[in-house]
Amino acid sequence: MADREPPDRGDETRNERYDRNWTELLQELRVAQTGVQILFAFLLTLPFNERFATVTPAQKVTYIVTILCTAVATLFLIAPVSHHRILFRRGRKGQLVAVSSNLAGIGLWFLWMSVVGAVFLIFQVVVGLPWAIAASVAFVAAFIGVWYVMPTLKR
Repeated sequence: MADREPPDRGDETRNERYDRNWTELLQELRVAQTGVQILFAFLLTLPFNERFATVTPAQKVTYIVTILCTAVATLFLIAPVSHHRILFRRGRKGQLVAVSSNLAGIGLWFLWMSVVGAVFLIFQVVVGLPWAIAASVAFVAAFIGVWYVMPTLKR
């Protein structure tokens, strides 16, 4: 990852680049972690709501899959912190940045799956299955387009 950067920072050493990449990654993770924490908190409260007892078995499956995706997103988005704690001051910043970047990518994938699952569940309960499918397909397309296609085209 870090070795593929353009040569516009010729005065930067490899370690300085790793430090900068790590700092930038942490900023990105702060945004993603906030989103996943809010979604996770919302999902954790649902089963304790009176109305949850009226959801169908299919909706309960959707809920379970969604909360599992959210838990996995949480796992991967917070994992770089644990890796940093273990590798701190061991001269492994390059490996830390590379692995953490991959973990963040996986975490983001599960985060958008969680959002789509939550949208699907809410739409299904509130307005029915056809609207839930339409909204979910629209969000899948939006996530793929905005999170992956747009930056890939700009690369």
